[in-house]
Amino acid sequence: MIEVFDLHKAFNGEEILKGITTTFSRGKTNLIIGTSGSGKTVFLKCMLGLFKPEKGKICYDGEAYSELDEEDQRALREKMGMVFQGSALFDSMTVEENVMFPLKMFTRQKKDEMLHRVNEALDRVNLDNANKKLPSEISGGMQKRVAIARAIVTRPKYLFCDEPNSGLDPKTATVIDNLIQEITIDYDITTVINTHDMNSVMEIGEKIVFLKNGNLEWEGDKTQIFKTDNEAVTDFVYSSNLFQKVREAQLKGL
Repeated sequence: MIEVFDLHKAFNGEEILKGITTTFSRGKTNLIIGTSGSGKTVFLKCMLGLFKPEKGKICYDGEAYSELDEEDQRALREKMGMVFQGSALFDSMTVEENVMFPLKMFTRQKKDEMLHRVNEALDRVNLDNANKKLPSEISGGMQKRVAIARAIVTRPKYLFCDEPNSGLDPKTATVIDNLIQEITIDYDITTVINTHDMNSVMEIGEKIVFLKNGNLEWEGDKTQIFKTDNEAVTDFVYSSNLFQKVREAQLKGL
């Protein structure tokens, strides 16, 4: 579980996060949504320990990150997995080498032990016989699965995903959404996903935090988001033609 208390973050005197308080539960897919400039990315980077907030605290299973010494903070960060927007694979490394990279960085395992963990992770994301391929030799969807395998190979307690469906077609995006949700449940980890994809909200939005101008404007789940009378949320949800048609049908009672 990740608990956030009165979180504030500013850059050059401009406050980006304005007192966010919320909780992200373990074993659930927790989504952060909002328009561009709402503070989603800054919020995610604060939880990753990349940005230091001016005020407030973030607790990981009861441990406040700001109260840990440097060594314990580093140990906590090693329990975090990250799926970057665009996958962020190393072009010159094979799939196997990409997934093994965090094990080489953060563990002292022997080569055969690392290879076993790599193969376990690749099997979990349904990637067989891809070990020796380069990222340029596989599809965008497969690259995303490699990125997920790399994020879970260290068996993290916390998984963060930044726009995991970016650049994917709707069918592949749904596969990635479902895969992330399955891994969250199977590994009983705390997963936080930064997204603007309403399909993801509908598929896996067990907890949704909606940010607007650095404030927590609304929170709920994928069923409640279509029933809220919060104007900012409804404007965001029904901004696409598809969801506008859904809204019109709901209003007509169809």
